[in-house]
Amino acid sequence: MTFPTIEYAIFFLIVFLLSWATRDMKNAHKAILCIASYFFYSYWNWRFGVLLFECSIVNYVLALWMESCVTQKSRKWVLTGGVVFNLGLLAYFKYWGFFLSSAAEMLESLGFARDYKIMEVLLPVGISFFTFHGLSYLFDVYRKEVKACHNPLDLLLYISFFPQLVAGPIVRASEFLPQLDKKVDAANIRATRAFLLIGLGLFKKVVIAHYLANELVNPVFESPSEYGTWDVLIGVYAYAIQIYCDFSAYTDMAMGFALLLGYEFPRNFNQPYRAAALSDFWHRWHISLSSFLRDYLYIPLGGSKKGEFKTYRNLFLTMLIGGLWHGAAWNFIFWGFLHGSFLCVERFVTNHFKLDKSYPFGKILGTVMVFHFVCLTWVFFNAENFSVAWEYLSALGNTHIATKLTDGFVASILLIGAVGQFLPGNLIDRIERGGTKFPLFAQAAALAGVIVIIGAIGPGTMAPFIYFRF
Repeated sequence: MTFPTIEYAIFFLIVFLLSWATRDMKNAHKAILCIASYFFYSYWNWRFGVLLFECSIVNYVLALWMESCVTQKSRKWVLTGGVVFNLGLLAYFKYWGFFLSSAAEMLESLGFARDYKIMEVLLPVGISFFTFHGLSYLFDVYRKEVKACHNPLDLLLYISFFPQLVAGPIVRASEFLPQLDKKVDAANIRATRAFLLIGLGLFKKVVIAHYLANELVNPVFESPSEYGTWDVLIGVYAYAIQIYCDFSAYTDMAMGFALLLGYEFPRNFNQPYRAAALSDFWHRWHISLSSFLRDYLYIPLGGSKKGEFKTYRNLFLTMLIGGLWHGAAWNFIFWGFLHGSFLCVERFVTNHFKLDKSYPFGKILGTVMVFHFVCLTWVFFNAENFSVAWEYLSALGNTHIATKLTDGFVASILLIGAVGQFLPGNLIDRIERGGTKFPLFAQAAALAGVIVIIGAIGPGTMAPFIYFRF
């Protein structure tokens, strides 16, 4: 079950009515959202629900244990155990097969050739997100930013809350748990903003991301040598817009559905392709992950406070681990390597050379350079493996092959997706303020009309969101 489907619409309508009917009965309200979240997640595979429950209960017990510890040293030991548990869970399901296959390939390259049987482990949808929620909870309890949950429903709901469960954003425990006991009046729900986010998310996913993927990106990345320079080049730009629209569409809709239930999520994207520096790109792209890695990895490693060399080391390691977080494959690690290396170079140049970026030309040049660097790294991110990535880059020289896929329709979709990066940053806020002047039923009717139009424009079947596999 996923957002742009009839099944989800029926599911959400039922959950919406039940959740607001029980809003004044705290435990009943939490129980309904928990049951709905586990149903939503188990819809893929009931075993996923069992794993999610086990992860939540272990983190629940560890946090209570940590809170009962008398000394800081014992608290740290419990935290360490929780980190090992959550990362171990993630490593087993997401990376075990990768590590074994890599070891087998290395042994074969050394002459120990044989038929190694690799046990396949089913990857639970969204495991990278809910294990990070478990880590966030333990770290926030350890730092005393939140108290350990004594009501198990609180933690079960925090880790399993269905709008953000399978593809984010990563919501900190300190951001979500205080909302559980906050008195919310249905009249104060930001329904206008929710409708805007849901409608915008549907458009980005169903129209822009889908058509760019089907009409250009997927064919070119599957067989790059069959296409000419122009198709391959535009394919890179198309994937940059596709992945942004696909991923930000999910988080837009997640934020919208959460708002309708009375909960707020932090912003996860802020027009990343207008960044004039790579460091700024990571302040705008997947903000919940980049801030998570900054606060729970980069800063604990020492951040920028232990000398220049260690600052570069910490930046590099953070991005390398960020690449590995995205997928169990060498191309993801290389993607993290490229971003980590560029961030180090950028920081070195900024610290040692006085560059005046206040002039418009400097900002434009920086934006162009960062965008093209990000596009280059997307090739390794999206390619099935290194061979395909190198084949793709080599295909940029296919000047003898005529353009096959890049036509007016694809160019129009690409342009629409790109324009969104340079609209006023507060446009949603301004539309929200204007929209609240209309009656709620009129706003809901407008959203329904948008959904009908998008459904007519869009395809009959919808591909899964890209970040479901992470």
